[in-house]
Amino acid sequence: MVARTEERPGALERPGLGGETLPIAGVSERLQIPVPTIRSWERRYGFPVPRRTPGRHRRYGPSELEQLRELRDLIARGHPTREAVELVRGRPPTPRRPEVEALLRAGIELSPAAAADALRRATEELGPERAAVEVALPALREVGARWQVGTCDVASEHLVSDAVRAWLARLTAFAPARPGALGVVLACGPTELHTIGLEALGMLLALRQLPVILLGARTPTDALVRTVCDTRATAAVVVAQRGVNRRPTVASVAAVARLHGVHAFYAGGAFGSAVARRRVPGTYLGADLIAAADRLEALLT
Repeated sequence: MVARTEERPGALERPGLGGETLPIAGVSERLQIPVPTIRSWERRYGFPVPRRTPGRHRRYGPSELEQLRELRDLIARGHPTREAVELVRGRPPTPRRPEVEALLRAGIELSPAAAADALRRATEELGPERAAVEVALPALREVGARWQVGTCDVASEHLVSDAVRAWLARLTAFAPARPGALGVVLACGPTELHTIGLEALGMLLALRQLPVILLGARTPTDALVRTVCDTRATAAVVVAQRGVNRRPTVASVAAVARLHGVHAFYAGGAFGSAVARRRVPGTYLGADLIAAADRLEALLT
C-alpha cells in the first residue's frame, strides 16, 4: 500500500521559485501540531493558506510555518482559536533567530553551558534588551509548548528556564537605581504562574536604572496593594498569560487603580485581544516589552 505524498514528512522540498516548503506531515512533525488540527484551522478559519502542488497537496513555506507556530503558542497560552487566528493575521510572522534554536537544542541536550553560551552570543549580537525579546522569550515559549504536547521532558523545560533566569539575574545584579526615579511594582495575577515575561520587563527597567520591586507568581491582591502602599510606588504592572487567569488579574488591576496617585498597568497574553481588554481599568502595556519599558521609563523619570 503506497502512502499519500502529503502525509510523508520527508525533508524540505525546494520548488523552482517558491523557496523551501514542507508537506503538511512535515509541518506536523516539526511543530507537534496534529495533521487534522492544521486541516481544521484551514477549513474553519481559512488560515493559513498554503500553496498547492498540481496534485493538490499542501506545501507550507517559511511564512506559513511561522504563522502556525505563533497560532499554536497563542492557543497554548489560553487564547480561543478564533481569537488567536485574528491576532496572528494582524501581524507579520516573526522569523526566529539562530540563537533561539541553539538555546532550544541546549535544553534538549541538557547542557547548561551551551544554554549560557547561546544567551551570551545573543547579548553580544543584539544587546540585552533585544536578546530578551528576540531570543530568551521565544525559546521559553517554544520549550513550554513542546513540554505541553509531550515532545520534550520537564528537565529540558527547567534547564532553559533556569538558564534564562540566571542570565537575567547577572544582567541586573550591578544596575544601580537612577537618583530621583520613581518606583514600580511588578506582579503576576493571583493565579498566574508564568513569570519570565515579567522578569524580562524587570530586567529592561533595571538596566535603565529604575527602581523595581518584583513580586512574582501568584501575587495575592492584598499583598500587591500593601507593597505598593508601603514602598510608595508610582506604578504597578500586573500580568496574566492565560485566559483562565484573566478575571482575578483584573481584580488586582482594579484594586491598584483605586489607589490615589498610583498608575495601574496590565499586560500578558490573557489581554491580547480587544475583547479581553474591554472594561479593564488601568492601561494596557501591549505585547512589545521594549515599548512597555519605554512607556514606564517616561512615567517614572
